[in-house]
Amino acid sequence: MTPHAEGTPGGHSEPGPGRWSDLDRPPLNAVGLRRGLVRAGGLWTRVDVVQRTGSTNSDLVARAAEGALKEGAVLVAEEQTAARGRLDRRWTAPARSGLFFSVLLRPVEVPVARWGWLPLLTGVAVATGLSRAAGVDTALKWPNDLLVTVGKEERKAGGILAERAGDDGVVIGVGINVSLRGDELPVPTAGSLALAGAVSTDRDPLLRGVLRSLEDWYGRWRAVGGDPGESGLQETYAAGCATLGRVVRAELPGDRELVGEAVAVDGDGRLVLATEEGVQEPVGAGDIVHLRPAGGAR
Repeated sequence: MTPHAEGTPGGHSEPGPGRWSDLDRPPLNAVGLRRGLVRAGGLWTRVDVVQRTGSTNSDLVARAAEGALKEGAVLVAEEQTAARGRLDRRWTAPARSGLFFSVLLRPVEVPVARWGWLPLLTGVAVATGLSRAAGVDTALKWPNDLLVTVGKEERKAGGILAERAGDDGVVIGVGINVSLRGDELPVPTAGSLALAGAVSTDRDPLLRGVLRSLEDWYGRWRAVGGDPGESGLQETYAAGCATLGRVVRAELPGDRELVGEAVAVDGDGRLVLATEEGVQEPVGAGDIVHLRPAGGAR
């Protein structure tokens, strides 16, 4: 999963002479994470932490295809060398500079037509968990980006990627820049929790907070058959979505573009744009570029 699908968030950083030479970036405590997250009757069934891998999403999808994984498997990497974002974009980030993880879900009680809400649900869960654990105000850019404010600027600090895993599974990858420093940013629009003034950049409690929030939201959504209205997901997503109320450009498949004001997220999780021609058009896939702030002049 990629926080910065457009490029390389922080660029590639090889470990220094000592394995944990960067004292500001200690390793995750795998034993403590398992103790805090894996419990009888809970969603999370296993938590594995690896030092380095190509992509946690690719690894979990492959392992799920073998049929050996239960729902609730979590794979965390200290560093990824071939991480992927939407549209198969690739990036690398300094080791232990963020949270890079994937989870396996099997929402068999939910009609497949509603599975498209899972990336949006994950965005809500991540934003909620980080607000509590890091004390950082976050916003969501449709469909899969996490935004923070650095100074007075809106910056991208995280992203989400969902992939099918067999007939009944979905692997959701999350990437969050935690301690990325100003001189490590790939582009001026990148950010991190540290740069946004987080009260804590300790990745262990941050990861526990995000996964507990995801368990809570996923349980609510699944209990009502994935209904985004009844679960409160649609309303909560809209309340935290920085895209709504803005004039945006949607870069659509087939080299199409559509410009309009983002006025709603519909029951299928699509972004509804009101164009200058007076037409409301839902967008289900594509890149969204924020052109003007919410409430700005048309």
